[in-house]
Amino acid sequence: MARDPDTIQREIEQARDALASTLDQLGTKASPKRLVDNAKTSARAKADEPKVKYALIGIGVVVGFLLVRKLFR
Repeated sequence: MARDPDTIQREIEQARDALASTLDQLGTKASPKRLVDNAKTSARAKADEPKVKYALIGIGVVVGFLLVRKLFR
């Protein structure tokens, strides 16, 4: 059964529009700026957790102590 050429043309245009829309969405999701912003937000949220915050403070104190100790030896 043969299809009408106008119908085929409309289907091609609809498929092309859908593909263009999908590519735009992928481009937005995969943009480097957005990925960096998401990574920053995640890192800040993780650093605000008490366990992580106090562990980082402890590491900073130990490193500071070791540096001061090395300077005055």
